Amino acid sequence: MKNGVIVYVAGSAPETWTEKSEEVFKRDAVVADSVELITSRSGHFDIADAWHALTVKGMNHIVCKTAVFDEEGQVRFTGKQMRLCG
Repeated sequence: MKNGVIVYVAGSAPETWTEKSEEVFKRDAVVADSVELITSRSGHFDIADAWHALTVKGMNHIVCKTAVFDEEGQVRFTGKQMRLCG
């Protein structure tokens, strides 16, 4: 069973947040077969869009985790998550 994760990051992304920052975060912060990210500056438009991208990639178990940008501009998980399918 393939696992997918959507990370929904609330708040305004800092000016230093780039597509490269997003790729590094997706690679290092979450253990999953595929990760999709939603921020105010990059990533998907909404959860449904990210969910569709993961299902097309064959993910069976998909969870959505919430996070925020902290004062240093880093992504911090809130500890809340919901299972979307699987």
